[in-house]
Amino acid sequence: MRIFKFQCFLFISISFIISNSVNAQSDKKPNVIFIMCDDLNDYLGSFGGHPQAITPNLDKLAKSSIQFVNAQTNIPVCQPSRNSLFTGVYAHDSKDFGWTPLHNQPVLKNNKTMMQLFQENGYKTLGSGKLTHGKPPEEWDEWGANYKHNYGPVYNDGENNVAHPKVPAPYNSIGSVDGSYGRLSTAGVSTGERGKPGWVNGWDKKPFRYINENDRDLLQDEKHAKWAIEKLEKLEKTNQPFFMGLGFVRPHTPLHAPDKYFDLYPIEELELSPWMQNDIDDLHWLENFNKKNKGPKLYRTLLESYNGDRELALKHFLQAYLACVTFVDEQIGKVINALEQSPLSKNTIVVFTSDHGWQMGEKEYLFKNSPWEESTRIPLLIKRGNSPVIGKVTQPVSLIDIYPTLIELCNLKGSNKKNDLGGELGGYSLKPFLKNTNSKDWKGPNGALTMVGNYGNNKSLNEQNFSYRTADYRYIRYSNGKEELYDHKNDTFEWNNLASDKTYVKIKKRLKREMEYILNFSLD
Repeated sequence: MRIFKFQCFLFISISFIISNSVNAQSDKKPNVIFIMCDDLNDYLGSFGGHPQAITPNLDKLAKSSIQFVNAQTNIPVCQPSRNSLFTGVYAHDSKDFGWTPLHNQPVLKNNKTMMQLFQENGYKTLGSGKLTHGKPPEEWDEWGANYKHNYGPVYNDGENNVAHPKVPAPYNSIGSVDGSYGRLSTAGVSTGERGKPGWVNGWDKKPFRYINENDRDLLQDEKHAKWAIEKLEKLEKTNQPFFMGLGFVRPHTPLHAPDKYFDLYPIEELELSPWMQNDIDDLHWLENFNKKNKGPKLYRTLLESYNGDRELALKHFLQAYLACVTFVDEQIGKVINALEQSPLSKNTIVVFTSDHGWQMGEKEYLFKNSPWEESTRIPLLIKRGNSPVIGKVTQPVSLIDIYPTLIELCNLKGSNKKNDLGGELGGYSLKPFLKNTNSKDWKGPNGALTMVGNYGNNKSLNEQNFSYRTADYRYIRYSNGKEELYDHKNDTFEWNNLASDKTYVKIKKRLKREMEYILNFSLD
């Protein structure tokens, strides 16, 4: 009888412990791992941007995530894009048209970043890499591999950072960042001695040791992945929820990567994106921006470096870009694999995205910061622990929607503003799509707005350029009033500008009204 009573007591006790444990787990706030790449367009297998892109780790993540296949950047250039993303404020509301650091921007310095709001809600914040430009210390409880993001390694001629020695002239004159691409091995051995030609870490010119592929220093993104894995192991033992931000710099230029990634993309086997000769004839870009703008300049200079051979020139650049994409895919895979092997995975939200895309020679343009699809479209994946809901969302959304989404998913209390001078939260929560990919309950706009503010802060709001992407169309309104309209149902590559076609007058007016509704001012 005593044994029976003891067994009953033991059973009840264990059941009570398990029940409390389950309830505690279900009540616990979700963790967040936010992963961001730099200059990554849709060249991922799962997004179909380039048929030869090798991205097994991100493809695997996509299969267990909600995949937003028509996600757009709000500003297709690094700093203002990130300023907007991390504060949740549209650039047209903050008047952030240039390259003003986040905490110096007149409006945004009065806003809380999402990391600060997570901190206020009891989260531990950990970050590494390029997230915002620089590292505002108050936003992070722990910071990772480097205080400041670094685009390196870059090549140094003994005195100055220059382009990779194998990059042909005149493209090499563009410099050590945007003007450089190539294998690490083909630049020769770097023993780590100062003042001698060879690889250096980056702007700091600290030597980067490269003897061979098996005997070298770690690249920046490798350091970020290593740091994240080590932190995840420690976080398993704590009960405090966390927000971890990882900013991988590739495939931002300079496009340098180890040989094995270049070997995956033989030049002679590469395919270029479809393009149409004289595609620029019906554009209004150069009426608003001169030929010294980086996009046209990089394109012209690259072709000149290969004697005008467009195919050969772009293939060399494309090879390096794809090599860097596969390289960063592997680093992200290391982090995701570590998470999946951890008990943290059941209660961790993973968000993966990029700050903007990249134009690969289409419309005679080789850069970011353009109003067209290649520059504005971005990958966006959201995985919610072990949620069984997966699939693709076709509704156009944008980076501005991530902040309000995390507020709702993590039940964060408080405002994105420090005071009344801060900008309003501009996006809408994507949570309805995380429950049903075909949801009709989303409160956001019909399309996604992108602003191309190349003029900088010395121009007014109505002198900026705006691009608006819906499921079927892209409408572009330049500062001089000129327009472009593309029908994506019949013109995936945006080759045929229909803005002057009378058949599309009503559609153009409707798209303009929708754009003005988001902007909250008239474009006329």
